[in-house]
Amino acid sequence: MLELRPTCENCDKPLPPDSQEAMICTYECTFCISCVEEILENVCPNCGGGFEKRPVRPKGQLTKNPPTGKHVFKPVNMQAFPELRAKYQNIPPNQR
Repeated sequence: MLELRPTCENCDKPLPPDSQEAMICTYECTFCISCVEEILENVCPNCGGGFEKRPVRPKGQLTKNPPTGKHVFKPVNMQAFPELRAKYQNIPPNQR
């Protein structure tokens, strides 16, 4: 089941289960849309993959399948990340 992590890994912005701003990569790394667009340029700093909008779990399913309490706050290392971003930013995620 998809983890619904509660915050952006980079800026720690709250991303509740119904957030329209949550973005995830294939490994469920979770970032807000602002960080994805303005800092990461659609390159996951953990795996190099791209991001997609995180689906919203229906409210009726939240009791049965609650969001994870897994809080990951790992701000992007801006000394190391530019090299990874440069490697992938001009390659579509499905071709990386």
